[in-house]
Amino acid sequence: MAIARFPVVVLDCPDPKTLAEFYSALLEWKIERNDDDWWSVRAEYGDSLAFQKVESYRAPQWPGQDVPQQMHLDVVVDDLDTAEAAVLELGATKHENQPGTTFRVFLDPAGHPLCLCLD
Repeated sequence: MAIARFPVVVLDCPDPKTLAEFYSALLEWKIERNDDDWWSVRAEYGDSLAFQKVESYRAPQWPGQDVPQQMHLDVVVDDLDTAEAAVLELGATKHENQPGTTFRVFLDPAGHPLCLCLD
């Protein structure tokens, strides 16, 4: 028997609502607001991401480690060009460092690295 269940990845950020809206649109997951400092998005099948407000938040400086990324999200897409256009329209920024050919690195609106990856 598991000690715990249903893990949730929580991203620190300056504006949880903005990040929830970004990931909701990216993943087509429902937004669930808990309070001003905590928003989350949830898939119909149960997976979720949460976003926690941090007043002194500093965006990661990937690939450098002056402000380490600590974690990043990889999402699978069918077409990199189509997904790139869509994620940029949602508010992501394409990172200048693109170390691979089967994935592309972006920063979400709070500066977290986010990779669009071919399956």
